[in-house]
Amino acid sequence: MDIFKKFDVFITKTFKTTIEIFLEALKLSPNAQGYVSGSITELLLKKKLEDEGYEVKRIREKWEGKKHPNHHGDFYFKSKNRWFVLESKGVKSNSEKWHKLYNFNNLKNFLYTHSDKIDWINSETEIEPQVISWLKKELPNLNETSPDLYEYEEIQKYTAPKRETAKSIAIEALKNFSREEIQNKIQERLNYVMSKVQVLETHFVSGTSGLSERTQATPRKDEFNLISIDIFLRYSEHKFLFANPKQLASSGDDENHLQQNYIMGFVFPQKDGTLKLNLSGEWTDDFKDAFETLHVTDAVRESDMQIDNRNLLVEN
Repeated sequence: MDIFKKFDVFITKTFKTTIEIFLEALKLSPNAQGYVSGSITELLLKKKLEDEGYEVKRIREKWEGKKHPNHHGDFYFKSKNRWFVLESKGVKSNSEKWHKLYNFNNLKNFLYTHSDKIDWINSETEIEPQVISWLKKELPNLNETSPDLYEYEEIQKYTAPKRETAKSIAIEALKNFSREEIQNKIQERLNYVMSKVQVLETHFVSGTSGLSERTQATPRKDEFNLISIDIFLRYSEHKFLFANPKQLASSGDDENHLQQNYIMGFVFPQKDGTLKLNLSGEWTDDFKDAFETLHVTDAVRESDMQIDNRNLLVEN
C-alpha cells in the first residue's frame, strides 16, 4: 500500500470522512494545525536523537496517580545507561509583532539591547551607531522619519494631549483607517523587517495547579534536564536548538522557575537566500554539546519512569 492510500485509509478510519474534507477542516483550524505541527516536531526530534545513537521513549501524559515533579518533559532519552528528561517546544510565533519591531525606534532599541547575540556587532566599539548603520543599509525604507504604527484598539482609545506630539500626529493620520487596513499596514512593515531579521524567542507557559508544585505559570528548572526548541517558524526547515534549563536566567519572582520568554538569538536572511543563525551562548544546535552539560546526579531513576507505549495501528 503506497503512502497516499495509507493516508486515505487513516482519514476514513479515524475521522469517517474524505481527504478533501479533512484538508479543508485543517486549513480552517489554526489550533488543529498547531497540534499537528507539535506532533511533527516531536516525531522529528525523536528520530534525530535516535539517529545520533540515543534511546528515546515518550513520557506518558496521563499518569497513574500524581505525576513525578521532575518528569514534566516530552521524552526520556538514554545515554551511558542513564535516563534523562527532554522537553520539546517551539518559538514564539508573533515575537516581532509583540515587540512592535515594525517601528524604527523599537527595532533599533531591540537590536541594541540584544547586541550580545549578534555577530556583526563589535562589542569593543560603540554599539548604537553600528545598529543604525545596519538598519540604513538593510532596511532603508524604515528610518527615523517613518511614522510609527499603532494597533487599531490603541488608536480608538487614544486621547490626544493639548500639546502635539509625534504619537498624536501618527495616530491622527491613522484614525480613519479600518481595523483590517491597520492590520495590513502593520503586516506589510513586519514582512519588510522580517525579510532581513527574525527573532528567536521562547514561550514557556505552564499551569500552576497544586499537582505541578509551581509557584508561577512557567516551568520549574528541575522539571526536565534539557529543553529543545524547534525554530521552523523562523527557519527553512525543522531545526532544533538545545539548552540546559539550569543555565538559563531564573525568573525574577522565583529563582527555581524559568522565565516565560528568552531571546535565543536571531535569524538573518542573506541575499543569496541562505539564513544566518546567531545564538546566545546558552543555546546550541548540537545536542551532544547540550548533553555534556548534564551531571550523573541529574539522571532520573528508571523505577520512576512512566513510558507511553501507545500506538495507533491502521489496518491495511
